[in-house]
Amino acid sequence: MDSTKTIASPINVADDSSYASISKKVLMSVTGFVFIGFVTGHMIGNLQLFLGQEQLNKYAETLQHLGGLLWIIRSFLALFFIVHIFFGIKLWFENRSARPISYARTKRLQATVSSRTMIYSGLAVLLYVVYHILHFTLIVTNPEYAGLTDVAGRHDVYSMVILGFQNYMISAVYIVAMFAVAFHVNHALPSLFQTIGWNNPRYKVILERLGTIVAIVLFVGYASMPVAVLLKCVTLPTGGF
Repeated sequence: MDSTKTIASPINVADDSSYASISKKVLMSVTGFVFIGFVTGHMIGNLQLFLGQEQLNKYAETLQHLGGLLWIIRSFLALFFIVHIFFGIKLWFENRSARPISYARTKRLQATVSSRTMIYSGLAVLLYVVYHILHFTLIVTNPEYAGLTDVAGRHDVYSMVILGFQNYMISAVYIVAMFAVAFHVNHALPSLFQTIGWNNPRYKVILERLGTIVAIVLFVGYASMPVAVLLKCVTLPTGGF
């Protein structure tokens, strides 16, 4: 009679757990990279506000002419966003439950403010994205924007943006949200490269500086628009407020 017993190896369990954790982080990195790219492209497009009504409205019309393709792109972005949020929250809870208190305290001292507050800046960005879509994309919060047209008969996105940012509360929410985005990106970008294996000490400082530079560019680029409107550097086509 064979008395040999099969005993599950704790090493295999640990390996499985580690593999699952790495897979989640890779998904976070891929979806995060997509959104950094989107946020950067979106900023470049929106900055055409400074080129005037004709240019911004032409840009908006070009996007609308994508038709079904535009909604496919939006659907993929929404899917990536949901995946990023889901695994971000899941990893946050897993990390909290897995760390011994002494270890957590040591890591807290070593971590940056942006890395410790990723979950909170991420949730702030989520709330803003929902509001932004309702405000400028679906025009639910301010239905009066829907009737705005320019001399060419196009939807007047230029005037819509200016009218929106004339509201001090909306501008304040927008600027605070962009600060949250920048704060999130400041840690997310270096972390993304570390996840894919670029964690050599020689690159660490460079990648951290890159994250900071990208975060500053995004914040300044996005915040410049409501600030310009509030300072009346950019006005309605009639020049009046």
